[in-house]
Amino acid sequence: MSLYTRLEQRLERNSDDAGPVAGEFSLLRIGMIWLAANLVVTTLLTGTLFVPGVDYGLAILLIVVGTLIGAVVLVTVGNIGTRTGLPTMALTRGPFGTRGSLLPVSANVVILMGWSWVQAMLAGIALDFLVASVTGVSMPVVWAVVCQTIVVILAILGHEGIARIEPWLAALMLAIMAVIFVTAFTTFTPAEYAAIPVDESIGYTPILVLDVVIATAISWTVLSADFNRFARSSKAGIIGSGVGYSLSTIISMALGATAISYVILSGGEAIPFDPVTIVEPFGWPFAIVIFVSVMATNTMVVYGMVTSVVNAIPGARVKFLPTALILGLVSIIGATFFGLLNQFTTFLVLIGALFAPVFAIMIADYYLVKRGAYTPDILQPRGGRYWYLAGVNWAAIASWAVGAVGVYLWTYVWPTPIGATIPGFAVTFVLYLLLSLRERAAHPAEPSRHLSRVPLGTGSGAGTGA
Repeated sequence: MSLYTRLEQRLERNSDDAGPVAGEFSLLRIGMIWLAANLVVTTLLTGTLFVPGVDYGLAILLIVVGTLIGAVVLVTVGNIGTRTGLPTMALTRGPFGTRGSLLPVSANVVILMGWSWVQAMLAGIALDFLVASVTGVSMPVVWAVVCQTIVVILAILGHEGIARIEPWLAALMLAIMAVIFVTAFTTFTPAEYAAIPVDESIGYTPILVLDVVIATAISWTVLSADFNRFARSSKAGIIGSGVGYSLSTIISMALGATAISYVILSGGEAIPFDPVTIVEPFGWPFAIVIFVSVMATNTMVVYGMVTSVVNAIPGARVKFLPTALILGLVSIIGATFFGLLNQFTTFLVLIGALFAPVFAIMIADYYLVKRGAYTPDILQPRGGRYWYLAGVNWAAIASWAVGAVGVYLWTYVWPTPIGATIPGFAVTFVLYLLLSLRERAAHPAEPSRHLSRVPLGTGSGAGTGA
């Protein structure tokens, strides 16, 4: 038996699948998972985009408000995972249909691929800073490729180990963040931060800041049910993910806004979304933390991308290893496209346009149309309640299209006083509900046919996000 065959068999035995599980994780464990997940440099660097485009104090307020709004969507979708035991993309079969769910699954793979590219670039830049400070040789693209190659290997062979040490990495990140906050506010006073002149030419408005913060929560919601299906109760999942996500996001983004403000007050060149800009004032330990945190988080991103494809259709025999190798190669090649870093805001808007409507449909479908329960039909490759019309629920597809176009128009053509993500979510929610009233009336609740969760390890891997 070849090494490839032995590795493939091992991965098939241990990889996560889309079957229901009965979670065992406590509130504290779920909270730590979410705290660790979002203490990552992409969230931190997102905060560097806001100042001096908007006032420092207003930026902090918008970070808090946007995070709390986004967290409502995140925990609501995550609770469906807790109650059904299913991961997020498997749950899309409920409203979109067995085949229709391939659309949001495909969008999810595209978004995760984009995240993997961005994070590989940032890890490469941080590693390049360390190497160049010693050797004088700068090769950020080469280091980005090296970093992403390591990530792909870890995603195939060591994602469970990475998941176990993420809380310890989070503790290290929090310690470094505390030092940076102390340095920032003992060097300059809060009044000096508040007095930084606003530069409107940057193009950031309070509404755009709010949308970007909410879009960050939307981007993490694609993994909310994946993590929260391992919670032992809805209370553990809701409170744990809500508190963990909110704390990590507010701390990380606020630190980014503070760090870029520190650079401005120090007379440096404030280049947004550039790790070197904020690493230079605080030294090499910050670069190491950036590199390690990105590598850990990106390993789980790549692993999640692969499992989304492998489990896209119930009963389909898509192999983990060849899928991982193909997607891994694409992620390595894409890590060389450094121009994407200049389009990060556009990338976040794309996430909001694609997935805010998806989650509006999922929430409306599960809690209102399906009356808070899915039946075992959701696990069937054909037929059953979720087959709709040849496997596609066109009401969900139409609602998604309207919502996505609305988010785009309200972002770039007709800006609203409350941004684009909130009205896009609301319009999609109401439209899908109206289009599904007949289905709701035709299918009363069937307690005896509710989908049941099974113990961890019974037909499903227990490694995701643990």
